[in-house]
Amino acid sequence: MGIVSGGNGFLSQFFTSDSAASTHQFCCFSVNSSPLHMNFSRSGCLVKRGSLLSPRVSVSTTGNAKIDGVDDQLSLSPDEIKPARKSADWKAARTYSERGLIFEGKVEGFNGGGLLIRFYSLVGFLPFPQMSPYHSCKEPQKTIQEIARDLTGSVLSVKVIQADEDRRRLIFSEKEASWLKFSNKINVGDTYQAKVGSVEDYGAFVHLRFPDGSYHLTGLVHVSEVSWDLVHDVRDILTEGDDVRVKIINIDREKSRITLSIKQLEEDPLLETLDKVIHKDASVHTNSLDSNGSSIIEPLPGLETIIEELLQEDGIYDIIISRQGFEKRVVSQDLQLWLSNAPATGDQFTLLARAGRQVQEIQLTTSLDQEGIKRALQRVLERVP
Repeated sequence: MGIVSGGNGFLSQFFTSDSAASTHQFCCFSVNSSPLHMNFSRSGCLVKRGSLLSPRVSVSTTGNAKIDGVDDQLSLSPDEIKPARKSADWKAARTYSERGLIFEGKVEGFNGGGLLIRFYSLVGFLPFPQMSPYHSCKEPQKTIQEIARDLTGSVLSVKVIQADEDRRRLIFSEKEASWLKFSNKINVGDTYQAKVGSVEDYGAFVHLRFPDGSYHLTGLVHVSEVSWDLVHDVRDILTEGDDVRVKIINIDREKSRITLSIKQLEEDPLLETLDKVIHKDASVHTNSLDSNGSSIIEPLPGLETIIEELLQEDGIYDIIISRQGFEKRVVSQDLQLWLSNAPATGDQFTLLARAGRQVQEIQLTTSLDQEGIKRALQRVLERVP
């Protein structure tokens, strides 16, 4: 991958010297409205006005390029110059796409769907959804059409994502170019100030703010990563334009995707000891004792079945409800189970169960680690209706 500036100088990068030869062969050329004549020699070339010899660019497997057709085609007539140049530019576009190069293209104009980008003699298309979040975050009060109008005449860094000469489709992505520039600066675990873009049923797309103060990359906060509480509709919590803080929890560099979380920057209320879950002015207690001196705590509705199923799992030997308490607020009437963040003691591990205001602390005697208990719980919950 690399960054190559626009202009006629691009093609010259593909004409390299042959290191195996005792003397080097070079080619230089320029293009303007008048026909040109090119004389080739072992030491260089002479450019004269007259007729244009058609250079046809082909890229070898080593990345070097050569001009095909020099021996079998002497010159082109003025009527042949334009098609030949366009054909060469299509080859250049395919090379940009295959090599993942960044092109600096001038915005020629726009239409209802995106920007028109100049690529040498060709004009390609940059769809609005493929634009960098930089523009909308910089001027959030402007519509996309107003932003497009302001960008006309400017130069943008873009990546060729489709170059189909037969279908005359030359498509650019500014987002992909930004990914090439900035993705090496992010890592899993990093936290960013961010701005909410679009909000969908399955989550929200959020733009990351980099140290330069601009927004360059976009990631997805899935609905399950918005809040520790149950979220029915992301729009109840997040709105386009909201400023949030996010944590990167996954990066798929092959697919250019970033997965973000908002809730993981907050203390998980479900990974707590019972003393922390219950407010100070609420109660924590055990029930009356039975004849053996053991506490009697009635399991929450549905919990007894789950306990019975857990005891069928390998590595879980005993389960008791050790304590319970009552919160002042009702989070959910449904039975919820969480792993406690209380440190394990020997082979003892703690779970919390909550339904309505009632919270119960459950002690497991087990040889499983935390991940093993998670998997056992998942299997049990899949079996229990």
